Amino acid sequence: MAGKRKSPKRVEPSFEGARGRDDSDLRADVKDRFGATGRAGSRSAAKKGRDKGAGHSGSRSGLTGAVRALVYWCIVLGIWGAIGVGGLVLYYGARMPSATSWAIPDRPPNVKILAVSGDIIANRGATGGEALSLENMSPYIPQAVIAIEDRRFYAHFGVDPLGLARAMLTNVTAGRMMQGGSTITQQLAKNMFLSPARTLERKVQEVLLSVWLEQKYTKDQILAMYLNRVFFGSNAYGVEAASRRYFNKSARDVNLGEAALLAGLLKAPSRLSPARDPKAAEERAQLVLGAMREEGFITESEIKTAMSQPPTEAKSFWSGAQYYVADMVMDQLPGMIGAIDQDLLVETTLDLDLEKKAEETLAASLDESGKKLNVSQAALVSIDGTGAIRALVGGRDYAESQFDRAVKAKRQPGSAFKPFVYAAALEIGRTPASVRNDAPVRIGNWTPENYDEKYRGEVSLSSALANSLNTIAAQLVMEVGPQNVIKLAHRLGIESDMQSNASIALGTSEVSLVELTSAYAPFMNGGFKATPHVIRRISTADGTVLYENTYDNPPRVLDPAVVSEMNQMMVGVIERGTGKAAKLKGWQAAGKSGTTQSFRDALFVGFTSNLTTGIWFGNDDGKSMKKVTGGGLPAKAWHDYMTAAHEGLSPSPVFGTTGVQPTFDPAQASPETIGDLLSGTAGNGEPDAFPPAPVAAERETAGPAADTGNPDLVPPADVGQTTGATRRTTLFDFLTGG
Repeated sequence: MAGKRKSPKRVEPSFEGARGRDDSDLRADVKDRFGATGRAGSRSAAKKGRDKGAGHSGSRSGLTGAVRALVYWCIVLGIWGAIGVGGLVLYYGARMPSATSWAIPDRPPNVKILAVSGDIIANRGATGGEALSLENMSPYIPQAVIAIEDRRFYAHFGVDPLGLARAMLTNVTAGRMMQGGSTITQQLAKNMFLSPARTLERKVQEVLLSVWLEQKYTKDQILAMYLNRVFFGSNAYGVEAASRRYFNKSARDVNLGEAALLAGLLKAPSRLSPARDPKAAEERAQLVLGAMREEGFITESEIKTAMSQPPTEAKSFWSGAQYYVADMVMDQLPGMIGAIDQDLLVETTLDLDLEKKAEETLAASLDESGKKLNVSQAALVSIDGTGAIRALVGGRDYAESQFDRAVKAKRQPGSAFKPFVYAAALEIGRTPASVRNDAPVRIGNWTPENYDEKYRGEVSLSSALANSLNTIAAQLVMEVGPQNVIKLAHRLGIESDMQSNASIALGTSEVSLVELTSAYAPFMNGGFKATPHVIRRISTADGTVLYENTYDNPPRVLDPAVVSEMNQMMVGVIERGTGKAAKLKGWQAAGKSGTTQSFRDALFVGFTSNLTTGIWFGNDDGKSMKKVTGGGLPAKAWHDYMTAAHEGLSPSPVFGTTGVQPTFDPAQASPETIGDLLSGTAGNGEPDAFPPAPVAAERETAGPAADTGNPDLVPPADVGQTTGATRRTTLFDFLTGG
């Protein structure tokens, strides 16, 4: 069958186009494809469809490729970025000490200063406050700090990537720095180990140290370390120092509003300090309260309560007279224990109730009379019979001036120095009844005059002291000898150098108020030295006692007979003399006023059986007051303070002024200690602990000073002659050769 069919003529393939096609064109024509017999329109539509389909496929392929390329390069860049960051970490980490040597630096030592009651007077040291655990501080404080500084504190590992991203987004959106990305741990690391310089190296090291801190300490420990070290402005480091600085209370007692204010300070401690800008500090505190509410730490009602509280008023410096005592303590510590290299507890003799009364008394006096009398400053010292300082005010306002006018300022005491002149005269045989002639006196080129420029003729020494007659004091100092007056003053407690001249009778040698006041205390306590002191005991945090004073058994410096006579004369100063304004209701008191030339200084120093107190008024620049005398403003302030200080106490007479006057039998044992004397008991002391007083027959009873014929002037050669009375010899004179 196959053979019957003729084979068609064989057609050889040819690439020559019948219509002029190029042999090199290998593309199939439309007619060469399947279905080429269709209509031309259909073929054209099919072609368009194919072209359109090809376009969609290319678009999808391009987008996918771009995404793949982006992912690829992100991965590549991420890997190289990680390598770069790792390299930086290794490089800067290698420049740090070995991690095995890392340790939390010791917190600067704190000195806690306590009153006699155990209440805190102040904290001193580089931080200005003791360290508190989270349990011991107000719970609002850590809550406020976490809410505003590091909300994810308990969730991150020392570095908070989410917090950092949130801060970056906030700052970019706002166009300025609104939030910081550092965690509390990072801030602690920076504060403890690193400098505040903003460098990449410091930031890397900060991160490494933060991770180390998180591994070594608990979150609560890290937060406590941060709160006890961070700067809160106004030279306050740590929450305890800041709380006492701004609120005058412990961080244990801080309320919600105060905690919010403290937390708000951390952003800019100096700028937001309530002592500098109360309004800015309060506005920042409102933001903190809002953050605390968002975190669920407080409720809306608590916020309303906090906002209803009056805004905090902080002075530009620590406020309160007790800080003068704190400064005094810090000045004395190195001499007692050497360098301060650990936390210390200092117990003082200060009575905070008396301190407050003293501060209020001086403030009231200056507010009432300061402007009209041209007096701007005042100081007060109040001590007991042992020399323990119970109150000390160094100036009108510690916040305005930290200079201690009670301890560091030396000024002329004026007539307040006369009791030492009279006591020296009594020691050589004069008595309160001895008579001198109140008349013009010339000593060399010096002619002292009385304050009122009047003369009274013959007067007793008791009357002369009561009326503060300068002429009589000048005569006595020459009779005794200026050097002997100085010796007695030094024996009683004056430590300043004094000039040995006749004018010392009128208090021309400068002394401090604290030494002048302490030198009066032997008159109060019966003749024992009262070394002024404010520190009772110094101990470490673990209770080890480093120092304890020994002023409870002082030496006797005055014969009790001299003390008794002097006290009777100084009682007369208040009862009928220049100190009438100081008279106390129900209490016997003794003392002496003092006024310096041109009314530059005015003082009153006096005592009861309970306290010796000295008060000074004047101006720092030495300008004259408007006729302010010691018997005026100072005596009145002395009265007001001593009245408040003795409230509720049972009155008792000044030593040696009432009842049977003491007789000093050589066979009678002297009191062993000042405690025995003040309590009215005496033990079996050594018989010759103090020589007996001269017998009455040997003592001068009366008689004017010698006169050589000139009724108006006593020549220098005659002033200073004695009447033959036997000079008393004291144990102090014997030991010093005086």
